[in-house]
Amino acid sequence: MRVLIGGGTGFVGRELIRLLRNKGHEVTLISRQPGPGKITWRDLESSGLPPCEGAVNLAGENLMNPLRWWNENYKKDLFSSRIDTTKALAQAIAASPSPPQSWVLVSGVACYKPSQTAEYTEDSEWTPFDLLSKLVKEWEASALLPEHVAKTTKQVVIRPGAVLGKDGGAMKQMLLPFWLGLGGTLGSGRQPFPWIHVSDLAGIIAQALEQPADSGASSSSSSSPQVFNGVAPALNTNYEFTKELGRLMKRPTIFPVPGFVMNAAMGSERAVVLTQGQKVIPKRTQEAGFQYKYPDLTSALKEIVSG
Repeated sequence: MRVLIGGGTGFVGRELIRLLRNKGHEVTLISRQPGPGKITWRDLESSGLPPCEGAVNLAGENLMNPLRWWNENYKKDLFSSRIDTTKALAQAIAASPSPPQSWVLVSGVACYKPSQTAEYTEDSEWTPFDLLSKLVKEWEASALLPEHVAKTTKQVVIRPGAVLGKDGGAMKQMLLPFWLGLGGTLGSGRQPFPWIHVSDLAGIIAQALEQPADSGASSSSSSSPQVFNGVAPALNTNYEFTKELGRLMKRPTIFPVPGFVMNAAMGSERAVVLTQGQKVIPKRTQEAGFQYKYPDLTSALKEIVSG
């Protein structure tokens, strides 16, 4: 199987490429820079979709980029880097004489309103309520294929929580303060913390690419995407995550970071990702038979802090 990946040089992309190649699939990257095994976004626009059986978009400016101040320019980049690339891929798929069998967009759980009581599955209704949920709405809308194309190309949306792994994502910035004994809960600590190990997220994407169009389809019409929550089945709070990480690293976790400090440091619209959270259930992901390598916090964090 040939798979085309937009944004494949990031944390999730590297893991996905490794997994797909291990499974014997060919991978072509869409990148800003040309190179072996790559095409550029300009090539995609001018020459159309290269032959492929699956396409994935992971492109987007890092929401938690510590080097960028939260301002209007950064917000514009968050939107355009996701929506423009997704639109470009969807348009190339729609215009292709032989479109792929699967088209996968990886978005996020920010569409679900933070709550300590509500539980969200893939079937939960939602409407945008803040900047990041508005982003998810526009992002997912930009991936939609015309109805005649959607009859043959399976559309999938995967919504991951915080992606945990050794060499990137949320953990990269967390490990140093924890090693120094400065780790602590964020905000109240009671907020739900939906998470997934990067290996499992790559596995969910690979399964979505490999499964034939009719398998596990529970949407009423073929033109609406199948949605999978890319989260571990364990429901944890930020407090549980903090304590378990501290325990495995043998470090104290006695320095809570108050919400107002997070808001001041990161901008309140961005800090909400860490200071508030949602209970997200991977109902359809489990119904599709996905087998998690790291279904619970202890196994996931052990793999990350070992070695």
